Amino acid sequence: MTRTVVASRSKTVIIGFDQPFCVIGERINPTGRKKLAAELEMGDFSTVEKDALDQVAAGAAILDINSGAVFSNKMAEDARYADNNFVEPALMKEMVERVQALVDVPLCIDSSVPGALENGLKAAEGRPLLNSVTGEEERLELVLPLVKKYDVPVVAISNDDTGISEDPDVRFAVAKKIVERAADFGIPAHDIVVDPLVMPIGAMATAGQQVFALVRRLREELGVNTTCGASNISFGLPNRHGINNAFLPMAAAAGMTSAIMNPLQAAATPKKIAERIAELEALGVVFPEGIDPEVLVPLIGLGSAKAGPSKEIEAIKAADFLLNNDPSGAAWIRFNKVAGGDEGARGARDGRRSRRRG
Repeated sequence: MTRTVVASRSKTVIIGFDQPFCVIGERINPTGRKKLAAELEMGDFSTVEKDALDQVAAGAAILDINSGAVFSNKMAEDARYADNNFVEPALMKEMVERVQALVDVPLCIDSSVPGALENGLKAAEGRPLLNSVTGEEERLELVLPLVKKYDVPVVAISNDDTGISEDPDVRFAVAKKIVERAADFGIPAHDIVVDPLVMPIGAMATAGQQVFALVRRLREELGVNTTCGASNISFGLPNRHGINNAFLPMAAAAGMTSAIMNPLQAAATPKKIAERIAELEALGVVFPEGIDPEVLVPLIGLGSAKAGPSKEIEAIKAADFLLNNDPSGAAWIRFNKVAGGDEGARGARDGRRSRRRG
């Protein structure tokens, strides 16, 4: 069995065909998060630290740390800040040190800047995952020596100098090329975690079928573990969580062993709660006078008033149980006890007793 070992100073996580699905938390990433990028520019790491704690609490086994911030204000003062090769190495080191001081899960060092990758590898304790290498010649020559030097596993993304192909056979060929080139550096296949690239199903109707077939080929023919950016499948569509909830168990059943994803369900804000209550009242719904609005949140379709594990995490835990990667359902039971999920089991037992009496 292929097993990819990732470790912090005190905890080891194994990504493997016979292991629970590995959730890699994606939240520590300033790309597209202007508020986070602005905080980092001011030396404020409070959101990074909160995201680290919240993601681990929600079920992330590994935390991805991406240093791709744009410091617009500093750029205006000092031209060096326009260069990511200047910004990211120091930022990555600081982020890694702060996160691993708070949580004991392994880290995934994520950057397009080689200097940031190496700074992250130097700062990380244990055996982090490196994200990422592609089939582009320049990237192979820059990243694979780092993988060998620090003896770490690496995410291999199935695009090359020609870009991202819509043809799954081409993406498989790129993955095979990366595995073979890694072998030239003495890097074993079990230390390659391939991202076969999930296309948005809204733009390509066969995107789901493609990735399931690719994952099976990668497992059977190359013997590698796999990962993906899970939310890509639902990009641009309504009710993205509904699509993600179906996609992840299906991907796991096809052989995918990990995903880079958001493990958190966002808490309903007071504004959102008030708006929803007003909508329902306009439809004639009457709420008890003086009731705490937060008590109503799960009853009015807003999820929860507190941040917690997402429905995607719930779907993954169920898939682990169904695929026999959660022996006796111990992890499923633990997960559901937090939410009072054992009531379902009691209800089933009560139902059986009722039928026997009948």
